[in-house]
Amino acid sequence: MQVFLVTGGAGFIGSYICGKLLEQNKKVYCIDNFLTSSRSNIFPLLENPNFVFINHDLSKSLPEIDEKIDGIFHFASPASPNKKSARSYINYPIETLLVNSCGTNNLLDLAMKNNGRFVYASSSEIYGDPEVSPQVETYFGHVNPNGVRSCYDEAKRFGEAITMSYFRKHNVDTRIIRIFNTYGPRMQKDDGRVVTNFINQALNGEPITVYGKGQQTRSFCYVDDLVSGVLRIMGNNDIKGEVINLGNPEEYKIIDIATKIKELTRTNSEIIYEELPEDDPKRRRPDISKAKRLLGFEPKLDLEKGLQKTIEYFRQEKS
Repeated sequence: MQVFLVTGGAGFIGSYICGKLLEQNKKVYCIDNFLTSSRSNIFPLLENPNFVFINHDLSKSLPEIDEKIDGIFHFASPASPNKKSARSYINYPIETLLVNSCGTNNLLDLAMKNNGRFVYASSSEIYGDPEVSPQVETYFGHVNPNGVRSCYDEAKRFGEAITMSYFRKHNVDTRIIRIFNTYGPRMQKDDGRVVTNFINQALNGEPITVYGKGQQTRSFCYVDDLVSGVLRIMGNNDIKGEVINLGNPEEYKIIDIATKIKELTRTNSEIIYEELPEDDPKRRRPDISKAKRLLGFEPKLDLEKGLQKTIEYFRQEKS
């Protein structure tokens, strides 16, 4: 039986990865310290004898695991940019920097020791406020290195750098995923991200808060589609050392997302506008040509159906 380690395994995306691996009859070690994740995400998995949960801060050290680890999915990190959210990386800047630096270093050592495969969950944030659209993996980005978002942007850029250094110096089998906006059930309603903010404001009859004039763009990938790509990256034998964008290339203005969610929830909430946050990217759209070519990856679920599934999840959570 293959054995995998998933860090941030109680998080939004990490919990789906854990579940899919268990469905494939793999053994899963899940490490999380619940800084920004939720125990409820892994409750259904705890009764599975092949699932081992470890409450630990991996930026300080690694827990003892007596089995050979075949693969590591490093997904541990705060990810929300909204400073109004208690789960935001802006409110956990040091923790964000450490888990993507010291934590990544610790895990790469473990991968090297076990001759295991290592997948690092990077982010579209490494592109900063891009001057090129769509963003392709060869684009270096346009990042403010000491701005309010830098604790995340530069943490992910460092995580990529040390991952590639282990690949080049120690021949560790690494792969880097640059994840673009992902949404779906199990997101934390108070995580401060666009989709969760808009849906929960709409369901509560509160004003829907759009930053700036809502003309900035994002792409939105449903979580099932994203996770299918993540698993393909781990399972592919021919992409050692590759950096690959994962996301949905369809691009939407934020104001259009707010309007669509207002329509789907049938709310009377008004749309209001607040000041655009510092260093907020104007455009965000992945070029997924590489993922298509190497993995056969292509998102399947359209935005409206994905939003309907997510809205229904939060309706049930609210009831």
